[in-house]
Amino acid sequence: MSVMVARKKVVRKWEKLPGRNTFCCDGRIMMARQKGIFYLTLFLILGTCALFFAFECRYLAVQLSPAIPVFAAVLFLFAMATLLRTSFSDPGVIPRALPDEAAFIEMEIEATNGTVPQGQRPPPRIKNFQINNQIVKLKYCYTCKIFRPPRASHCSICDNCVERFDHHCPWVGNCVGKRNYRYFYLFILSLSLLTIYIFTFNIVYVALSESGCGELGLFPGCSRSLTLLTVLEVLICFFTLWSVVGLTGFHTFLVALNQTTNEDIKGSWTGKNRVQNPYSHGNIVKNCCEVLCGPLPPSVLDRRGILQQEEGTAQEESCPRGPSAHEPTAAPGPAGRAEEGSAQQKDGSVPVPSLSKAEMPEEKQLTSGELPVPSQDAGRAEH
Repeated sequence: MSVMVARKKVVRKWEKLPGRNTFCCDGRIMMARQKGIFYLTLFLILGTCALFFAFECRYLAVQLSPAIPVFAAVLFLFAMATLLRTSFSDPGVIPRALPDEAAFIEMEIEATNGTVPQGQRPPPRIKNFQINNQIVKLKYCYTCKIFRPPRASHCSICDNCVERFDHHCPWVGNCVGKRNYRYFYLFILSLSLLTIYIFTFNIVYVALSESGCGELGLFPGCSRSLTLLTVLEVLICFFTLWSVVGLTGFHTFLVALNQTTNEDIKGSWTGKNRVQNPYSHGNIVKNCCEVLCGPLPPSVLDRRGILQQEEGTAQEESCPRGPSAHEPTAAPGPAGRAEEGSAQQKDGSVPVPSLSKAEMPEEKQLTSGELPVPSQDAGRAEH
């Protein structure tokens, strides 16, 4: 006998979240789906620093100062910590509207705009919002079915609306938004200092490497091999300086103005209308404090919440089969006929169970006006 038992299957909400993000460690780590360039970033940082600590730092610590590798280690650890914090965190993704919420917003839009004649383009779906006596337009996202908050934008790579969207950075493998912008800025700032630091002391090492190997007691001929590795490090640092230091300077300018990369590219506050930035305090110190030291909002995504789904499972249950009311208990043979005879009435007729019209077979049902035909004596037929 099989019985269907409903078992609740535990599913985390991150498994059902829309968009193109990937999750690790049961939803604790959130990244973009394209992570190839992020691995290249890790390789360049780890490889360059490993060569620097393995070769140049030994000589520089003896010849110049033991503080050189210590300061380099501090910069390296800080850069790696801010990189991982930027890459593995929620940048400020805004949840999509539920079906009921989306239907309600659609009703509001139709009530506001009215019915659009066929063949005409519907008006843009925008709302006006006032910030610091400045009118800001909130645009409707057709993918997320919401009116985006101020400074939010939809990332086409991650397919999510991000609050205070700055840009999508493939080098960190994630979007840069309200919740991880400060860590991104600290990462590029510390990486710039680390690159300049390694680049400078590599040049110092090249100038002093001729006598360094003999004094340290390394294997013969190491001066030439170490010099080649140092030249490789110098080349990597040289080409990295132009991009990383330049990027740090650009974002320092944006932080001072309390502006995002998306707003700067679109010319939101420097266009033809010459609209002033309503988010700027007009003071560099206040802007920097708000962007880099302000309170960090919590994530609005319940990534590790639980969704319970019922799934039916069939289980076999073995139970003793007793006599049933619908199964005959008498066995065929004389004994069976004797029991049947004992069930007859005194007048010799067998009691017929009364059935309703619906329970009778179709061919046995009587139409209105017909009389039942008495059956033959069952006891006489038995004999």
